[in-house]
Amino acid sequence: MESIRCNKCGVNNKLTTRYCTQCGYELPKNNSEASEPKLTGDSPQVKRGKKLGSIIGITASLIASFAVQQIFFKAPSVDEVLAKTASELNKTCPVMVDEYSRFDSAVAFPDRSFQYNYTLINLSKSEVNIDTVKKYVEPYIINNIRTSSDLKYFRDNNTTMIYSYYDKNGEFVHKLSVTPDMYKEQQGDNDSKN
Repeated sequence: MESIRCNKCGVNNKLTTRYCTQCGYELPKNNSEASEPKLTGDSPQVKRGKKLGSIIGITASLIASFAVQQIFFKAPSVDEVLAKTASELNKTCPVMVDEYSRFDSAVAFPDRSFQYNYTLINLSKSEVNIDTVKKYVEPYIINNIRTSSDLKYFRDNNTTMIYSYYDKNGEFVHKLSVTPDMYKEQQGDNDSKN
């Protein structure tokens, strides 16, 4: 039978005894725990606890890693890239494109839309022939979108590109919205001709 030794007089007492039978001194408080079997590193309860702790630790680490990745290292959305592109372009504006037009600014809109704003520096609205613009300028712009390596990201991400023109007095003249189906359709048609 196991016993517990009194710290004061050294007499052995039963494990269930709270006070020393010799001197009445209070025995260590863990004497009731001493009656329970001690858990060793090899006991099934300890092994199960370690496994559970490991599983919880690994799961928590994976969740934390995923959260950090999403918060700090998440790839920017297409709209965020377009907004940054517009901001960078606007640092260089205004810039002359040719002797007739000036690139004034770029604007990124939600839902993958990107607008270029131009001024026709020598023309008033009444001098612009919209039929001529539609017949010659619009096909040129669509072909440029379809083939330009600078616009690959826009094409790959189905961006609508808007070209907005103003006259020399700042009055709105014309807007061309080139949707993905317009430049991809033309690309498909050209691919089938080759």
